[in-house]
Amino acid sequence: MDYKSSGVDIEAGYKSVELMKQYVKGTMRPEVLGGLGGFSGAFSMNAIKDMENPILLSGTDGCGTKVKLAFLMDKHDTIGIDCVAMCVNDVACAGGEPLFFLDYIACGKNYPEKIAEIVKGVAEGCKQSGAALVGGETAEHPGLMPEDEYDLAGFAVGVVDEKDLITGANLKAGDVLIGMASSGVHSNGFSLVRKVFEMTKESLNTYYDELGRTLGEALLAPTRIYVKALKAVKDAGVTVKACSHITGGGFYENIPRMLKEGTRAVICKDSYEVPAIFKLLAKKGDIAEEMMYNTYNMGIGMIVAVDPADVEKTMAVMKEAGDTPYVIGSIEEGEKGVTLC
Repeated sequence: MDYKSSGVDIEAGYKSVELMKQYVKGTMRPEVLGGLGGFSGAFSMNAIKDMENPILLSGTDGCGTKVKLAFLMDKHDTIGIDCVAMCVNDVACAGGEPLFFLDYIACGKNYPEKIAEIVKGVAEGCKQSGAALVGGETAEHPGLMPEDEYDLAGFAVGVVDEKDLITGANLKAGDVLIGMASSGVHSNGFSLVRKVFEMTKESLNTYYDELGRTLGEALLAPTRIYVKALKAVKDAGVTVKACSHITGGGFYENIPRMLKEGTRAVICKDSYEVPAIFKLLAKKGDIAEEMMYNTYNMGIGMIVAVDPADVEKTMAVMKEAGDTPYVIGSIEEGEKGVTLC
């Protein structure tokens, strides 16, 4: 009797690490000390020593049941982007710069090539956000999970100078809300998605004219990472007064989180075109509009509040960073919350 006979293949673990090293290498920052394979990831703090009062920020998340689609489509090279995005977008939402990231993969059986594909996506997400992938864990759980399934989670650590922390404290009536387009459903609400659409290869490979691609391609599109766009706004000298990452809970849960007491966000639903995937989802599932806005990002992945005088500059630098911004509403005095009109 040995460990392998119990279902845990240590050699497969070694092979996974070797295969993923080529992807991890591309995420390195000068502050990273040592290489992959140590007991901990080491990161020098020299890069932030000139900040007046550096504040560490952290975010942790997973991809939810979106991984089910990756299983069905046997496509594992983008789900890691989702995992990174969910964490680094939260860090950026507070005004921070992501510094490093660690992932955790739990699987029923370690297939090294599949694990390497997952980490390839994680590394891509780290490169998009400027975070170093300094470590992670692949845990084989025979008997706990089916052999062909896995779950993916991770966490990011970032930093911001206290004076640049986005808190919403200076938010006032008249401030303008700018939303940046999402890439699709992102990584929230997939339990409902899987109830609406039949989760088979045939269903996911069905081409929809309104989507311009197959259903599976539209649903598996990786979460947009907004780190560079938010950094560009900051570097342009614009003060972001408040910021909201539109994740689980959609507009109704996430927008109030950016507000201070006595302020209310008013969003104009017609200020941008809701992507076709959400229209299809609502139609196929007979989902009420309010529930859609209470579950999904509806085409807006990140919202910032800025002074009216800064709108033009903010929009310009977001576009230069590769994002698509829309003026979607404004701040009014009133009970803390959101009104969609």
